[in-house]
Amino acid sequence: MKERFSGKVALVTGGASGIGRVTARVFAREGAAVIVTTDANVRGAEETVDLIKKSGGEATFIRCDVSVAREVESLVAECVRRYGRLDFAFNNAGIGPDGKRVPVTSIVDMPEELWDRTIDINLKGVFLCMKYEMKQMLRQKYGVIVNTSSVGALKPLPGFGAYVASKSGLLGLTKVAALEGAAYGVRVNTILPGPTERTLLFEYLTGTHPEEREKMMAEIPMGRLATPEDMAEAVMWLCSDEASFITGHVMPVDGGMTSK
Repeated sequence: MKERFSGKVALVTGGASGIGRVTARVFAREGAAVIVTTDANVRGAEETVDLIKKSGGEATFIRCDVSVAREVESLVAECVRRYGRLDFAFNNAGIGPDGKRVPVTSIVDMPEELWDRTIDINLKGVFLCMKYEMKQMLRQKYGVIVNTSSVGALKPLPGFGAYVASKSGLLGLTKVAALEGAAYGVRVNTILPGPTERTLLFEYLTGTHPEEREKMMAEIPMGRLATPEDMAEAVMWLCSDEASFITGHVMPVDGGMTSK
């Protein structure tokens, strides 16, 4: 069977683990050359690239802090320098309350620095990525962007104030970008992952708050947790020609959570 994305180029932010790693590998499985980026977990991103290459795929690691404009501009420029184009972008980098790296904290107790850092990465970071990704895609008159929001944007939780604000903001930002790109063959959509195993957010949160696993399970009508593969395949479909008339879509991948 022909690979769907042979000759295409995909950029994956937050590609060091979890959903980002698996999605990068699936892009490569489908024939795309993949640029993997992260800022903090360099070793993890390099491992993602190694896994892709060992499977016969093409991948490159470029370090980037998505909250810094000059780094994002340089990232996209380097992508185009190496591969000549940018067809797909999965803006997946983000942070959230996991009880280990980022505390679960009420609004009244939240340090301003935590609010700023969360918004910088989760919302400003996606804005900056789309700014430079779309510039290239508009020149090409082709491209697909998929952002990672969260089921929390529609079903908020106490203690997740900055995270929910950032992920909710992505819904509106995605729709505006979709409108601005529509006439130029550039599509922009967002997935809303439900609780997903093998992600740092899930593993750390359930490690520090074990009761959260059962709480999450009770909220999912399909009776199981998501996997990174569930998210990756949703991204593949949104990037594919089968979804060529879909843009500005907010797509829960949550086992029915947001239908309750």
